[in-house]
This record gives sequence, structure tokens and C-alpha cells, in this order.
Amino acid sequence: MAIEDNPESRTSYGDELRRRREEAGLTQEELSVRAILSRSYIAHIEAGRRRPSGDDARRLDQVRGANGFFERFLPTLDGRKVAEHFEAAKEFEQQATVIREYAPELVPGILQTEAYARAVFQTRFPPMTDEECDKALVTRLGRSRILDHAKTPAMWVMLNEAVLRRRVGGPAVMAAQLRHLVDLGERRRIRLQVLPFGAGAHSLMEGMVSLMWFADLPPVVYVEGWRTGKLWELPSVVQQCLSAYDLALGDALSHQQSLALVRSAAEDYEHEAH
Repeated sequence: MAIEDNPESRTSYGDELRRRREEAGLTQEELSVRAILSRSYIAHIEAGRRRPSGDDARRLDQVRGANGFFERFLPTLDGRKVAEHFEAAKEFEQQATVIREYAPELVPGILQTEAYARAVFQTRFPPMTDEECDKALVTRLGRSRILDHAKTPAMWVMLNEAVLRRRVGGPAVMAAQLRHLVDLGERRRIRLQVLPFGAGAHSLMEGMVSLMWFADLPPVVYVEGWRTGKLWELPSVVQQCLSAYDLALGDALSHQQSLALVRSAAEDYEHEAH
């Protein structure tokens, strides 16, 4: 893994604090009173302009019942941690106007919920510490901010049916993750298509593929396997990957059929969780 300066880390910290505060129905003033901090200080933290001290982070954890999350989150303000082979692809991902991705086993990182992503990180070997896990979560959740824009990037996501069936984190985590995908699909923020088991062998069986287009740069493709990844810019390779993607897409369910399948899987997990 590679660590380097990341000016976005404080913004990610602030975004997470604001999200959790709003989920609890608290105003900045109400949170400041409970945490014995000034409202302006809370505002500066949420805007990414200030870094809380360890004591302040512990108070925020106590108020929000975050089990030490905000204190462990502090080291992420000093840098980011992502797999070395993904560094270049991450930079391209943030600039892309169009992304077309195929996921064979896991929900793509940019679409993962916090609980799902944490469950994925907990499978790593050697095991990650809580601090390492939180640091990785900052980057992964921060990537999803590019979907806050209503249109850019336009994103097509093709999931192998195995993504829906593989129980990552248990039924409750899976239900929430699949509901998140359905929500993004229903809002047309992503176009979602599932490649069913019944399609049999297909052109993308060998691994994950992400095709990216840009406003003023030629397209690129990123392919990934276990602990490896490669970014291709050669036009002939990009075209081959695009052709393979289109070929597999021809065997996938439609957007509406896929949403129905994902919704049904989410309901099954919800029933199991209850």
C-alpha cells in the first residue's frame, strides 16, 4: 500500500461528521452543546478547515456513539492509503466523464456502503488494524463523492450475479448495500445491469474491468486481479476491452430487469436478517 499527502482527507472527515450529525437529526449548535465545543468549530471541522484534537474527537465519538470511529479517523488527515496498483486509476476515475465498469465478485468500490466496505477490508491478510481499516474507508467512501453530481460521470455498472449472491458482512449488510444500488439505479444516477448465471461463459470472465472516458483526453481501461492491476492507454487495447464489454453486455439483463432482481435479492436478505 502507498501513503501520500491527500488534501481531500479533511473534507472527507468533515463530510462523515456532517452525515452522522444529520442522521441523528442534530443541528451544528445542538452537537456543539453536547460535545462541549463551539458551533463555529464544528462548522470548520465539517468544512474541512480544521482538524479536531484527540480529546475533541473522543467527545464527538461519545456524543454520536461512534465506538471510537472519529478518534481512529484522525490519522487519515495526514494522508491516504490505497493499493499501489490503483493509484493511477483513482486519479483518472476522479476526472472521468463516463465510466463503464464490470464487477465479477464484489460491488465496485465507488458504490460500496460503509458497512460493506468494512466487511471487505476485514477479509484482508494480514489483518488490518482498526486504524488501517478506517484510513482505507476514508479513501473508499471519498471516491463516491463524484456521484454527488447529477450527471457527471455518467456511469454504467454491469454486475455478475455472483455479486448479489456472495454474502459480504451478513444479510443486513447485504440488504443495505443492494438497496443502495437500487436507489442509485432508480434515480438514474447509474445504469445498472446484471449478468445472470444463466448467461454461462462470457467475454469478461477473467476479471474486473473499468473503462473511462474524459472531456479532453483519450479513453483508458483499468483491469484488476488479486493484488494486481494495470492501466491501459493503448488505443488498440482499449478498443478490445470495449468490444469485450459490449459483448458481455449483450447477455446481461436490462436496467429494469436488473433493478427487479437486485430488489428481490435485497428483500430476501432483509427477511433473513429479521
